[in-house]
Amino acid sequence: MKHLNFWSTLALSTSLGAMAIAGATPALAQTAGGEPSATNAQPGTAGSVDEDTARNAPVGAEEGGATDDIVVTGIRASLNRAIDIKRNSPGVVDAISAEDIGKFPDTNLAESLQRITGVSINRVNGEGSQVAVRGFSGAYNLVTINGRQLPASNVDTSGGNGFARGAGRSFDFQNIASEGVSGLEVYKTGRAAVPTGGIGAAINIVTRKPLDSRETGVTGSIGAKALYDNSVEDSVGKKVRVTPEVSGLLNYVNEENTFGAAVFGSYQLRRSASVQSTPNYWNVVPNATFFTPGTYVNAQTVIENRPTTPYVLVPNDSRYALSENRRERINFQGILQFRPADNLELSIDSLFAQNRLRELRSEQTNWFNRPFSRVTFDDNPNMASAVVLTDYLPSGPKDEGFEQQALATRSRLASVGGNVKWDFADNFTLTVDAHHSVSRTTPDNPNGTSATLFSMGAPVVGNHTLDFTTGFPQQSQILNDCVKGNCNNVLDAGDLGTQIARTVYARQTQRIDQAQARLGWDLGGGSRFDVGASYTDSEMRSTQAQSQQTLGNWGIEDTGLVQQLAGDLVDTYCLTCKFDKFNPNASGASLVAFRGNAVDLLDVFGPYYASRGNASIPSAPADDLVNEKIWAAFGQFTWNGEVAGRPTNLVIGARYEKTRVRSDAVQTYNNIVWTSDNDFRGDASGIFTSVRQRGSYENLLPAVDFSIEPIRNVKARVSFSRTIARPDYGNLFATATASAPGRPTLLGGTPGGSSGNANLQPLQSDNFDVSVEWYYKPSSFVSVGFFDKRVANFLGTGVVQQTLFGLRDPTSGAAGSRSGVAAAYLRTAGRDLSDVNLFTYTALLIQNNGNQAAATQQFEANYSNGALNQGFVDSVLNQIDISGDSNDPLFNFSVSQPINNREGRINGFELAWTNFFGDTGFGFAGSYTKVNGDVNVDPFADPTVNIFALTGLGDSANATGIYDKNGISARVAYNWRAKYLAATNQGADRNPLFVAPFGTLDVNISYDLNDSIAVTLEGINLTGESVRTYGRTKRNLVFAQELKPRFLLGARYRF
Repeated sequence: MKHLNFWSTLALSTSLGAMAIAGATPALAQTAGGEPSATNAQPGTAGSVDEDTARNAPVGAEEGGATDDIVVTGIRASLNRAIDIKRNSPGVVDAISAEDIGKFPDTNLAESLQRITGVSINRVNGEGSQVAVRGFSGAYNLVTINGRQLPASNVDTSGGNGFARGAGRSFDFQNIASEGVSGLEVYKTGRAAVPTGGIGAAINIVTRKPLDSRETGVTGSIGAKALYDNSVEDSVGKKVRVTPEVSGLLNYVNEENTFGAAVFGSYQLRRSASVQSTPNYWNVVPNATFFTPGTYVNAQTVIENRPTTPYVLVPNDSRYALSENRRERINFQGILQFRPADNLELSIDSLFAQNRLRELRSEQTNWFNRPFSRVTFDDNPNMASAVVLTDYLPSGPKDEGFEQQALATRSRLASVGGNVKWDFADNFTLTVDAHHSVSRTTPDNPNGTSATLFSMGAPVVGNHTLDFTTGFPQQSQILNDCVKGNCNNVLDAGDLGTQIARTVYARQTQRIDQAQARLGWDLGGGSRFDVGASYTDSEMRSTQAQSQQTLGNWGIEDTGLVQQLAGDLVDTYCLTCKFDKFNPNASGASLVAFRGNAVDLLDVFGPYYASRGNASIPSAPADDLVNEKIWAAFGQFTWNGEVAGRPTNLVIGARYEKTRVRSDAVQTYNNIVWTSDNDFRGDASGIFTSVRQRGSYENLLPAVDFSIEPIRNVKARVSFSRTIARPDYGNLFATATASAPGRPTLLGGTPGGSSGNANLQPLQSDNFDVSVEWYYKPSSFVSVGFFDKRVANFLGTGVVQQTLFGLRDPTSGAAGSRSGVAAAYLRTAGRDLSDVNLFTYTALLIQNNGNQAAATQQFEANYSNGALNQGFVDSVLNQIDISGDSNDPLFNFSVSQPINNREGRINGFELAWTNFFGDTGFGFAGSYTKVNGDVNVDPFADPTVNIFALTGLGDSANATGIYDKNGISARVAYNWRAKYLAATNQGADRNPLFVAPFGTLDVNISYDLNDSIAVTLEGINLTGESVRTYGRTKRNLVFAQELKPRFLLGARYRF
C-alpha cells in the first residue's frame, strides 16, 4: 500500500505540474531576467557558477534591481557560490566551493561535508573518513567525481582490527587531497539524470577544468604546510614532531581559448599516536547460567548486588593499547581540453590517488581465569553489568598479555577517461563520457601482510581486579613472578615469553568501466528536455588468507626467551601513564608495558620455532568476486516559467535501470564425519571448488522537483522521488559454509550453513521533501526543510534448503545406505532407534565390510537390558569414524542467508542559517538536522535473535563564526554528531555497537600578504575530543580513544 500511495502522489504532482505548464505557457519566453535561471542540475553542473566569475558576483540581489559592485573573496566567496548553487538548483542540493584556486576550506573533504545540513562523518584516527547523510551511513550514499561513479576499496585495520576484510561500497574521503578539488555537490533528492546508489545522497566531487578559467596563459598555485600533531608526544622512542604537506596546481589556457591543460599534485604525510582501551567482548549470559556453579562462579564466589534481570553482561577482559600511526597520501590529476570549434569540446583526464596507512600497536591485557572470586553488579534494571570482577588465582599466577601488532595497507585509485560535448545543431547538445577506473587496497607490511600479530606475555599475575564503575576499565593486580618469572619482584623483560603469532593477507579491488551518453534539447527560456543512457560494468574482488604459528603457546612455556633472543627489539614503558582524559588509576605492575615491532619480532621467533617443528600453518583462504552490470536510461524535462506571475521551475523525469549480478567464490570446505552417536567432526577437504550465484533486478525511478518564489527572494520547494542503494558486497558473497547436524538426520538433526545471497534486491526508498528558503540579503539566507523516506528491502535473515559441495549424509537412514540397513534392523528387532544404537550398528557394518550377519551378531552379543554395553560402545566409536559414500543421499542443509524482508520509515527536519553583518566582515553559518525513524534498536533485545536497525541514524549540528575582510579570512567551527548506532549483531550475543556523541572545535585563519601570497594557520580538534563506543549499556565499553589537537602552518603562492 505504501508504494501505491507514492505512485498516486506522483501522478497527482505530475498532473498539477502539467496544468501549471499549460497555464503558464504564455510566460515561457517571458521569465524575468532578474531571476536566477534554473539549470538542469547534474553532477558537476548543479546550479553551476563559473569559479572565477563567482569570485566577484553579488548574491541575493533584489528582484529586478541593481546591486553595488561588491568584491568578495576567501570564505565569503566560497559561501556565495554555495548559496548560488543551492538557490538555482532544482530539488535540494547543497554545495561547498574552493575559496581560491588550490585552497579548499578544509584539509579533508569529509570535514568540509559535515558543515552541510544533514551530513555527518565518522573518523579514523581523528580524520574524516566516511559520511552519513540524513541518517544513512556511507554504504547508502553514492560518490562520484565529475559525474562518474568511483570504485572504492578499503581494508580498515584501524583500532586493532587486524582481521578486517574489504567488503563494503563506502568511499573513503581520506584518499583525496582537498587542494585538487574545486567543489562538492550533495544531491539530497533523487533526479532521473543522476546515477543511482544513494538513498541518503549522491555526492559529486568536482575537479578544476582549465577552460573554465577566465584567465589565459599560465596560472596556478603552490602551497606548503607544516603539520604538528600533539599526539606525537605519546610515541615511544624517536619522535618526528613536524611532517610536510605540499601541493601544486598548474593551469594553462591559450590566447584563443581553444586549448587548456591542468596538472595537480600533492604529497601529505601525517604521524600521530593515540592511547586506547578495547575490552574484547561483553558476554550476555542468562542469569541462571551465570549463578550456577561452574563456568562463572563457584561456592566460594562473593556476589555483591545480585541482579534479578533475565540476563547479565560480563566482560571477557580488559585491554589498554598504544597506537602509533603514519599516513602518507599522494594525489595527481591531469586534464587536457580541446575546443577545435565553437560547438565542440573534447577532454581527456586522469586521476591517481595513493593512501598508505600504517599502525604499530601494542596492547596490555588482563583476562579472567574463571570462576571469579568476587563479582559486583550495577543497578541497571534491564540488563545488569558485572562492573567489579576479581580473580584470586589460588592455583598459581596467570599471564598478562602484551600483544604487538603491525597493521599496514596501501590504497590506490587510478582513473582515466574522456568526454565529448558537441552542439551539433541549434539548441541540441550531445555529451558522451567514458572512463576506466580501478581502486585497489593491498597489504603493505614489509613481510607482505596487512596485519602481523605477535603475542607475548608475562605469567606473573598473582591476582587481578577489574573495575568498570566509572565507565572506563581500571586494572589492579598483585605481582607474583617467582613461579614462572625471574623472581626479582619487578615486572620486566626477563618475565616475558612468547605465545602465538598470526598473519593476515587481505586485499580488495574494484574496477569500474562506465560509458554515458546524453542528448539535451534547449527549448529556450531556461526550459529543456534531456535523455540519456549509460552502461556500467563493475567488478569487485575480495580475498583474505591467514596463518598461525605456535611459539611458546598460550601458556608461555619459554619465559625469558624474549630477553635472550630479542632484548634489543623490546622497549619497556608506561602505557597507562599516557592517558590524559580517561583514568586507568594504575599502580604497581600496571605501570609497566612492553613495545616492539611485530614484524621484527616474528622475523626472529618465526624461524626459531619453525626449526623446532612449529611451522606456520595457513588456514583456508577466502576469495570472492562480485560482478554487476547496470544498464540505465532516463528522460527528464525541465521547465522554467511563471505561475501567477511568480518565477517557477519544474523538473520531472524517470530513470530505468536493469542490474545483473554474478557472484563467484573459490573456496575449500570441510567433509562432515560422523564420529559417535550425536558427534560430528569437520575434516578439511583440501579441495578448492567454485561456487556461483546469480541475481538480477529492474527499477523504475520517477522524480519530480517543483520550486516557486511565492514572494521576493523566498523559494519554496517540493520533491518526490524514488531512489535505491545496493547491498554491501559482503552480503552478496557466494562463499558458503556447511555445518554438521546436532544429531543424525534420521532422528531429527538438521545440518546448517550460511552464505551470501547474490539475488538480493536493492534498498528502495520513496522520498518526499519540502523546504522553504529566504535569501534576505547578500551572502545571507535562512532555510527550513522536512524530509520523509519510506524504505523497503532492508535486510533480515532467511533460511533456504539446499545441498552444498556434494556432501553426503551418512546418518539419513535412507534405503540402500548403511544407516538405512541399520535403521531397518533396529526396527525389525524391536531395538530403540536411538543415536547410540544407530551409530554403533552402522559402524559395525563398516567394520565387517558390509556383512550384516556379523554386525548383528556383535551387536546382540553386547546388548542386554534394553541397552548396549557402554564399554563396547566406546570401543567401537574409538575405532570407527563414518563418512558419507555413494549410497548415501546428499545432505540437505538449512542455509542462513540475508534476505529482503524489512521495511522502515525515516523522517526529520533541517534548519540552516547563514548571515553576514553588512561590510563588517563578520558573519556566521549554522545548521541542525533532526532525524527520526522506526528503525531504531532496542539495546536490551533478546541476544538469541538478530537485531534489525538502521546504522548511522542520528542528529547533527554545526556552527561557524566567520571573519573575512581586508585580506584576513578566519573561521571557528564546531561540528557535533549525536549518539548513533554503528553496528548490529556483534558476536554470538548479537550485541549492538553505539558511538557516543562527538564534537570538534576547529579554527582556520588566512592572511593575504599581497595578491599572490597568503599564509594560513589551522587548528583541528582544539579541545582534544575523544572517541568512545559502547554496547548494550554505557558501561559496556568497546573502544575508547584519546585524540589530541593538531596544527598546520602554511603558505600559498598564487600566480
